[in-house]
Amino acid sequence: MPSAKKIDGDKAAPRLIAQNRRARFDYFIEETFEAGLVLEGWEVKSLRVGKAQIVDSYVIIKNGEAWLLGGHVIPLLQASTHVNPRPDRTRKLLLSRKELAMLTGKVERAGYTLVPLDLHWTRGRAKLTLGLAKGKKQHDKRATEKQQDWQRDKARLLRQDR
Repeated sequence: MPSAKKIDGDKAAPRLIAQNRRARFDYFIEETFEAGLVLEGWEVKSLRVGKAQIVDSYVIIKNGEAWLLGGHVIPLLQASTHVNPRPDRTRKLLLSRKELAMLTGKVERAGYTLVPLDLHWTRGRAKLTLGLAKGKKQHDKRATEKQQDWQRDKARLLRQDR
């Protein structure tokens, strides 16, 4: 009987829960980091169903700890009656001291910002991919949009030639 862990190869691809597509449009992503999340039981159950949203969320570093603000986890109707679920509560992010120190320096001194890119499962644990980013100006956004339109048109033309 095959084991449930190994599907094809050594590692299974991370399963996506939620994605922040707007972040790549609004920011230049310099570096990415993977952080764990401190969650409550009802939040884990909601994430398993895929009821999460990180579009308007952001990350701050306060007192040497990273926090996710604005992340929205929709509580399930089956949530326990004795639990008072708060969908938009502030959640602590789990990063190493070395990563936190480096991120703090970049955010405070170099003018970077921390943007949540996606929420996914890695080996049964909910993880958040953070992007160390710089904001785009309006002309940069127009150039990005123009490039995306060209890629879409190019793919359409290649499909028509077949």
